[in-house]
Amino acid sequence: MSRPLHIHLVAACGTGMGALAVMLKSLGHRVTGSDENVYPPMSTVLSEQQIPVYEGFAAANLDPRPDLVVIGNAVSRGNPEAEAVLDRKIRYASMPETLKSFFLWNRKSIVVTGTHGKTTTTAMLAWVLTEAGLDPSYIVGGVPIGWQTGARLGSGELFILEGDEYDSAFFDKRAKFLHYLPDTVIINNVEFDHADIYDSIDEIALSFRRLVNIIPENGLLIGPEDDEHVQTLASHAYCTVHTLGMSSGVRWSARNVSFDPGGTSFDLYERDEHRARLSTGQLGDHNVRNALAVVAAARQYGVSWPDLTRGLASFPGVKRRLEVRGEVNGITVYDDFAHHPTAVRATLDALSKAAPGRRTWAVFEPRSATTIRRNFQDEYATAFDQADRVLIAPVYLPEKAPPGNRFSVEELEAGLRKRGVDAEAPGSVDEIVSRLAGQAAPGDRIVFMSNGGFGGIHEKTLNSLERGGAAEPG
Repeated sequence: MSRPLHIHLVAACGTGMGALAVMLKSLGHRVTGSDENVYPPMSTVLSEQQIPVYEGFAAANLDPRPDLVVIGNAVSRGNPEAEAVLDRKIRYASMPETLKSFFLWNRKSIVVTGTHGKTTTTAMLAWVLTEAGLDPSYIVGGVPIGWQTGARLGSGELFILEGDEYDSAFFDKRAKFLHYLPDTVIINNVEFDHADIYDSIDEIALSFRRLVNIIPENGLLIGPEDDEHVQTLASHAYCTVHTLGMSSGVRWSARNVSFDPGGTSFDLYERDEHRARLSTGQLGDHNVRNALAVVAAARQYGVSWPDLTRGLASFPGVKRRLEVRGEVNGITVYDDFAHHPTAVRATLDALSKAAPGRRTWAVFEPRSATTIRRNFQDEYATAFDQADRVLIAPVYLPEKAPPGNRFSVEELEAGLRKRGVDAEAPGSVDEIVSRLAGQAAPGDRIVFMSNGGFGGIHEKTLNSLERGGAAEPG
């Protein structure tokens, strides 16, 4: 635009909204924000960028009148700033709509989507393209290890976006990714999720179908050949499709996969031609698939094989994705975002393959909008088969789920025991910490699984292990 604007963000401290605020400031606009919860790390990032943030929502935060108000999707009717925007007819937009308007029309957009693996794949691709010298812009729904934030405005033509199927705002119920003007789309997988806004897998698939329908003819769709929903979507694409897999018959395949505690290696084939032996510090089959998607996208934009090999090998991972939070007395403590049954299963499988024989404690908190409901009640009973011990935390804010559709910790505990899994449901975070401090032994792995802060359980456990030592092995 010809002059700097005053842009105000309502709910500015979310990952995506905070990143957008920084990007808008880098264009020379005057940016302000507000939020109920103003705390690190995002409050620190915004402060360093000299973006003032009001703590709490109030109509007075819109004085003087902004040129544009960006309303986050956590904001609903009744919010005083949203009501003031509507009353005063101040120009407003959602976060994804604002990204499109200010940043995407003059760039090539790579949109990374799917029920699982979006954040890791987006971060991995941003890392590889940055290391290859393409200087892309990116916005990731997490923070790559070693980077201060998950967003950056680069000088190159590429913009890499984590594309969420969640709705855009209370006034725009379309999936966020439908705003992102895609040139290349990665769909890692499609499963049922977001039970608070979707009623069925068919509704979710329809959102993805709408995304595929706006990829230009000269664009690219990348996805696994063994996901039936993805392949159905691919059958409707007007663009080129690259398939991924772990065997022959696809465009990009990983073969001769090997695992160790330091990561994963595999032979990369394009069709049936061997291209490279690739290594990544990320664990598990699911991260091999993530890496294949990155290879397909990176090659589409001219990244050389040496740059691709170096970039994948040096990628440090993403915070909260099997992130090692510490090691005490030979006990390794991991933090993982897994909360969907498929993600829980993939995480435990990755740990099992990386270092077989070590005892694994899976500590699970039902917290997400889907997890606190019964949609996957039965599936969770089979998701923990590769854990040696399972501790289940109480449901977080169970009142947010309809009374007849609330997840039952007791049922999960009984279902796991019926399958021969050693499971227990302590009544609080402090009780879980006490169990771990008293029973975990050298060589054990503890993996915390939640999409939230889990009551600070990671630090509490590490501190307790340091104070009390570990139990005797065995």
